[in-house]
Amino acid sequence: MSAVRVVVADDQAAVREGLVALLGLLPGIEVVAEAADGPAALAAVARHRPDVVLLDLRMPGMDGIATTAQLSADHPATAVVILTSYADDGSVLAALAAGARGYLTKNAGRAEIGQAVTAAAAGLGALDPTVQERLVRAARIGQVPAELPDGLTTREAEVLALIAAGLSNHAIATRLRIEPATVKSHINRIFTKTGAEDRPGAIDYARRHGMSA
Repeated sequence: MSAVRVVVADDQAAVREGLVALLGLLPGIEVVAEAADGPAALAAVARHRPDVVLLDLRMPGMDGIATTAQLSADHPATAVVILTSYADDGSVLAALAAGARGYLTKNAGRAEIGQAVTAAAAGLGALDPTVQERLVRAARIGQVPAELPDGLTTREAEVLALIAAGLSNHAIATRLRIEPATVKSHINRIFTKTGAEDRPGAIDYARRHGMSA
């Protein structure tokens, strides 16, 4: 069996070099290139056609979400595994929605990273346990009561529940597969109908009416 070919992308040189060295010690994995930002990662993938890109989430210029989306569109045969310090709901959901096949935090050990890379190359998902817990919790948020108060629509109640769960407008848009501008319109109507003046007020309303996890 041929080795899994990997591109490592991280803007921090020490981290990137450490990952290259770490992966180089694992059997069945070959690092074919490294990149310091999103555009460099795209160029490396176009040149080397790797099986997997191990990608940082926060990079200057073009972040990991945008890079993942571009890689998914241009190189669907190359799997993306996010390796980041961030495991908040918004980051996780946005990365997976953009097409990432795996999501690990930088607390992951050598064996976990190797397993994630190998799994992604085989078409399987690979998620950090912390990320799995967040996805389970995320699956429960956004649920709304059967009877809605103050003339709220089902969609407005979903947006309100996600606000109460701490998601940003961008994360809500990703979760509901709608445009950020549409989220803003929903929020304006939510404020009008509930009498809330700001997000804390809307969150308090959501909690009082059983719309928060």
